[in-house]
Amino acid sequence: MFSRRTTGGISTSPGRVDVGGQSDEYWQPPPFTRLGGPGSRAITAARRLFDIQASSIWNDLASELRTVSGTLLDVGCGAQPYRTLVPSDVRYIGIDTADAKDRFGYDIPDTEYFTGDRWPVDTAAVDTVLATETLEHVLEPLGFLAEAKRSLRPGGRLILTVPFAARWHYVPFDYWRFTPSGIKHLLDVSGFTDVEVYRRGNALTVACYKVIALILPLLMPRREGIRQRLALRAGGLALSPLLAASVLVARVSLLRDGGDDCLGYTVLARLPADRS
Repeated sequence: MFSRRTTGGISTSPGRVDVGGQSDEYWQPPPFTRLGGPGSRAITAARRLFDIQASSIWNDLASELRTVSGTLLDVGCGAQPYRTLVPSDVRYIGIDTADAKDRFGYDIPDTEYFTGDRWPVDTAAVDTVLATETLEHVLEPLGFLAEAKRSLRPGGRLILTVPFAARWHYVPFDYWRFTPSGIKHLLDVSGFTDVEVYRRGNALTVACYKVIALILPLLMPRREGIRQRLALRAGGLALSPLLAASVLVARVSLLRDGGDDCLGYTVLARLPADRS
C-alpha cells in the first residue's frame, strides 16, 4: 500500500516528482523540416529510418493520400511533412495555430496561422481533412471534429493519425491518448460515418520503439554540460548495435498486424453526403 505524508504527497519512493505542473520535457527530438530540395528530403528520409512513429505514418499515408482529389486541408500541418504525398493536381491548404512556433517550433511559409477555435476555411469548402498527430494536442477534441465536419463538403473524407504508445511530448501541450473504441465514439457522435481504425505496428514494434527512445537521447543529449554530454554519447555509441538491431526488427515488425498494443492508429472516416 502507498504510505502518505501528512501533506498528501506519496512517499513510498524517494525522489518521486509531482508532474502535474510540468512545463517542459527532458528530451525532445528536433522538429521536422519542410521538404524542399534533395538535401531536406534525404535528411527526412534518414530520420524516418530511426523515427518508427513517423515511418509508420508515412507508410499509411503514402497509399491513402494518393487517392485524394479536389482540395485537401492539412490541419496542424507543422512542417507539412506529408505534403509531397499529395497528388500535384490537388489544392493543398496548410493551417496551424498561431502559437505553433512557441509550442512546437514550427513557423513555415505557405501555412496560414490562426487564433481561436474556428478554422480559417469556408463551410463545405474542402474534400479532405488531414490531421497527423494533432488531435492529442487539442484540449477539446469534439470541437476540433465539429470544425472538420463544417469544413468538409458532403461526402468528404477525414484522415487522422493519433499516437498510442508514445511518450508525453511537447509538454505540457499533449493531452490525450485515444483507443480505437474512444476515437470511434468521438467520430460517431460528431456525425461521421464509415469509420475505420487501423493499428500501426504491434507489441514487438512498441518494444523496439521504447529501446530506440532510450538510446537516442544518449546520442543526442539536450541539456547536460560538456562532460556529461560526452559521457552520454559514449554510452549511446556502446549501445549502437542494440539501436541498429531494434530499428531493423521494428521496421520488419511493421509488416505484421495484430495484438492490442501498437505505436498508434490511422483513422479514416467520411461525412455523409446529406450532411445530416
